[in-house]
Amino acid sequence: MKSLIPLLLVLALAATACGSKKSAATTSSTTSTTAATAFKVGLNTDIGGLNDRSFNHLAYVGLLKAQKDLGVQTRVVQSTSPADYIPNLSALARQGYDLVIGVGFTEIQAMAAVAKQFPSTHFAIVDVSNADEGGLPNVQGLLFKEQEAGYLAGYAAGLAAKDRGGKVVSSVGGQKQPPVDRYIAGYQAGAKAALPGVQTLNGYSQDFENQAKCKEVALNQIAQGSVVVFQVAGGCGLGALDAAKEKNVWGVGVDADQAYLGPYVLTSALKRVDTAVYDSIASAKGGHFKGGQDTVYGLDVNGVGIGKFSPKTPAGIPAKVDVVKQQIKDGKITNIPTTVK
Repeated sequence: MKSLIPLLLVLALAATACGSKKSAATTSSTTSTTAATAFKVGLNTDIGGLNDRSFNHLAYVGLLKAQKDLGVQTRVVQSTSPADYIPNLSALARQGYDLVIGVGFTEIQAMAAVAKQFPSTHFAIVDVSNADEGGLPNVQGLLFKEQEAGYLAGYAAGLAAKDRGGKVVSSVGGQKQPPVDRYIAGYQAGAKAALPGVQTLNGYSQDFENQAKCKEVALNQIAQGSVVVFQVAGGCGLGALDAAKEKNVWGVGVDADQAYLGPYVLTSALKRVDTAVYDSIASAKGGHFKGGQDTVYGLDVNGVGIGKFSPKTPAGIPAKVDVVKQQIKDGKITNIPTTVK
């Protein structure tokens, strides 16, 4: 997929020049504030869309909170393919939105191209560093210490595996991207800390939408003995969790708290994209846009965390994870890995 991006950028820039954007679905919402005076915020989803029940959904939650609390005018544009990224971001900039937010690592090159074209527009992008956008002064990076949330989820997974007499836990990533791998690296480290000698399996579906692909990867891992499956693949990852349910093993959710799926979900590794989006909007509206830099969210600012535990969780696991959580906050657990070997 990455090999197609440069070509897609060229084609999308040409489409932008012609004013064409037919393939993207658009959702708009406004406050009662008049368009003439309202601070306008546009949000462009990645191809996972608002119904991924995870990453994009959380960004939308943060946008809606800003609309309600701060009185900003909002618009959401949903991308249906990577070719939509440049036209969508460009359209929001041309329409005079004060802050344009891109959701996800896959928008990295599109954001850089559009931000250069519209230097007077403020942009923010989730999961991408400002440095990767060329250090542009009109771009704010919104980053997370996913490895900390992953470590907590992995520690819980290791304890749960030990309770079942299992020796294998696994993870299903959507694509090999830095934010995905930070989750997985932390998860593997946490599992090994809780259960020395545990085997950690990992696979990538190469997709963030198709649930069948993630389910297939997870089923293969379960066949190899995995008793806990961690999904790090957005909407696709719901298929991995479905495999866990089908085979009566534990599942671990990602980004949002996915405990609502059922008691087979042990817990979830949380990433508060909603908080990051809201904070970025509040700062920009207040005249304090943090362009040219990154804002990083970790356990220390409640930017990542651990979700609810299943009511069927073995006794003692939540309390032990809480201890580890505090140790990370206190700096007693450091150097959590961020890359998957």
